[in-house]
Amino acid sequence: MVHIISKRDGPRKEDVEIRSFLDRNRATIDGLADRLTGGAWREMRNPKPPQQPDPSGTLWFTPPSRPQEAEPYVRISLNGRVVVADLATGRQLQFLGAVAGRGEGRHFALATRENGFFEPIEAEAGCALADLDGVLLPDGEAEDMLKQEIAVRLGLAPAREGAG
Repeated sequence: MVHIISKRDGPRKEDVEIRSFLDRNRATIDGLADRLTGGAWREMRNPKPPQQPDPSGTLWFTPPSRPQEAEPYVRISLNGRVVVADLATGRQLQFLGAVAGRGEGRHFALATRENGFFEPIEAEAGCALADLDGVLLPDGEAEDMLKQEIAVRLGLAPAREGAG
């Protein structure tokens, strides 16, 4: 005995029943989806057109009236860079050196040509920090003390808890 299985034309009976069920209950399904997504379902299905610019010629961007003055602080980055950065913008203002080594042998290396840095530290800051070159930093507490000492020697405001 041979059974011939052939593909039928058109959708299956089950697919037609499911489609009609979904069509009959579309309002309920959309309401539930909208409630579960906090309105995102409606926004996704009916997106708002992007706002067109005002043809009056006014600018959307208004530049700040004056630049804020930098508020420098000492920061030791995760990769060991020791810098003076601006607290408001986070931008680096001056590179001072790096924390080099591993474990108990970690130490502060001042940015000088002798320590292998291409761009040496400015002369005035270099004189103020010269005796800190090679100071051992066995733990995070020693790093915090180094940041405070550098800030004092450079005449910066004391380091804040969140900065760093």
